[in-house]
Amino acid sequence: MTDQVIDVHAHYLPPLVLERFASARGAFPDVNLINGDAGPRFVFGKEEPTRPVAAKLMDLAARKEWMDLRGIDHQLVGGWLDSFGYELPPEQGAAWSRYLNRCLQDSLAGEPRFTPLATVPLQDGALAAHVLQEAWDQGFGGVMIGTLPKGQGGVLDSPELDPFWEKADSLGAAIFLHPMFLCGEPRLSDYDLVNALGRIADTSIAVARLLYSGHLLKYPSMKVVLAHGGAALPFALGRLARNHTISAGKYADPRKGFEALYFDSVVFDHDALAFLVESAGDERVLLGSDAPFPIGDLDPRKVVEEGSYLGQAARRRILGGNATKIFRVRGQTA
Repeated sequence: MTDQVIDVHAHYLPPLVLERFASARGAFPDVNLINGDAGPRFVFGKEEPTRPVAAKLMDLAARKEWMDLRGIDHQLVGGWLDSFGYELPPEQGAAWSRYLNRCLQDSLAGEPRFTPLATVPLQDGALAAHVLQEAWDQGFGGVMIGTLPKGQGGVLDSPELDPFWEKADSLGAAIFLHPMFLCGEPRLSDYDLVNALGRIADTSIAVARLLYSGHLLKYPSMKVVLAHGGAALPFALGRLARNHTISAGKYADPRKGFEALYFDSVVFDHDALAFLVESAGDERVLLGSDAPFPIGDLDPRKVVEEGSYLGQAARRRILGGNATKIFRVRGQTA
């Protein structure tokens, strides 16, 4: 293990995705690209267009300058959740995931400071398993998935997704679980509450289902890393456990499932991070930024390094040591 500082939560949309789109779209005809003044948008089938692609999401040079400024040596980069296309028909979804993965891998081939995280077509568990195996064979460091397979209303504990979870478990793969933008709650439409709170609710619901369904106990060799410090789950674990107690054995024990989870450090607050570390253990917390989005922690080392609640060894684990044990980080061995 080295003392490199490794950010495990970041997003990147390679410009190659746009540049190659016209020549590649025969494999996914239900994907459209709209170019407008605010930036390009994707359209998946009959769904509403995505948000415009932010320029910073595609700017690798500016990202490296920011990493240098903030003392970040290496970054694991997943795609942009809006672009994952879980609403597509399965075969098109698989073709689209492979296309995104190929563009990401090609863009980062000469960039040793970055490890790519694959995307998979979660609308079909068997196809997701195949694409995961392909990405693993190609050297991806893990996979980033969203909370809503098949789009709005999808659930990660669906038996249809068992082939994907089984494949991740057999590979010992790291899965970075990230909330989706559309949370289906109209009260979030004001005050930018989708970002401030909606994503927290989305992750909390999706992972609570995994805890109660026993998924995290059924597949013990995979490693699930939660965005945003695990959302509300560390604080709500006692309530989840109480519900399990009064359920007369109908659900799996959420405390046991919680012990299998990993968490990023994107909580912005010393007290919150201290509580997360106390709840989960410093060996299960990893540095994250959510770069390049404004809601992210764009000075991510600060919350880990300031204050006296963490010892030096714990800081080293959170800043980079844990990442090398959980993900396949380029140039690193556990």
